[in-house]
Amino acid sequence: MKSIAFALLLACAACFPAQAQDAFTQRPDVRAFIRDMAERHAFVESELQFLFARARRMESVLKAITPPKDPRQRSWRAYRGRFVNETRIGEGLAFWRRHEAVLARAAEAHGVPEEIIVAIIGVETLYGRNAGSFRVIDALATLAFHYPPRAAYFRSELEQYLLFTRDAGLDVFSVKGSYAGAIGIPQFMPGSYRRFAVDFDGDGTVDLRASAADSVGSVANFLKEHGWRRGEPVQLPAHVAGDAHRAMLEAGIEPGRFTLASLREHGVETRSSLPLDTAVALIDLPTPDASTEYRLGMRNFYVLTRYNRSSFYAAAVHDLAQELRQRR
Repeated sequence: MKSIAFALLLACAACFPAQAQDAFTQRPDVRAFIRDMAERHAFVESELQFLFARARRMESVLKAITPPKDPRQRSWRAYRGRFVNETRIGEGLAFWRRHEAVLARAAEAHGVPEEIIVAIIGVETLYGRNAGSFRVIDALATLAFHYPPRAAYFRSELEQYLLFTRDAGLDVFSVKGSYAGAIGIPQFMPGSYRRFAVDFDGDGTVDLRASAADSVGSVANFLKEHGWRRGEPVQLPAHVAGDAHRAMLEAGIEPGRFTLASLREHGVETRSSLPLDTAVALIDLPTPDASTEYRLGMRNFYVLTRYNRSSFYAAAVHDLAQELRQRR
């Protein structure tokens, strides 16, 4: 059986007073999770029981993860304004200057433009300034066992987090992140950390919490591994008329079913010199009490939504990247 790498915690359990134990340790699904981790990954059951006795159920996490009941609260203009602004542009240009060489190296190695990498880090954590204040174990345990809509996903991420901390020799209680359990400068979920994070500064370790170089290289590697196409655009402007475009919206955001050649029959217009057989998807960006903005998403737009599965997110990353490139 393998120790979970918090022997020090076991030695001084008094330093970590148990929380209300009915939050986790009395739950049958938690006990089943512990048994499964012991059987499949050789964890010590008593150590996992110790861990869950001291993990906290976080009501603030549940509040943050719950989508608004009224869809009209989703506003593209408000969302865009949070991320495409002078603060993120100015600090993004400074980040680019500080890490110019490593950004150029990542772009060459993985085919992802520097401005896209910088924009993702800017949207995620304001270039490392806001990497999250929640204990990752608390966030993931709360969502894994107290948030039924996505419990399976977060239990998988909790599993990955325990494997990650054991492999790295980290104190499971020490790692801070977002309310969803994302870690470090680029906010990788534990599963992505283990699969896609890379040692880009050559020091022999992967550290997304402290190394800007590792973060830059890992963002580029993540996008490449999810199908980023070197040299291709992210999106095109779009104008719609009538209702024929609804079929395109219903088809989703992954390009494949529609091409530039088929736009006219669906009441969609754009400006592009790309081949007519280029696959596209229609993206809508609504704002309450205002006209909806439409764009055509290319394959690289879809890849951005693998980082965060939101069209708002991908569009904001694109727009911030464009501003950075123009100012640069």
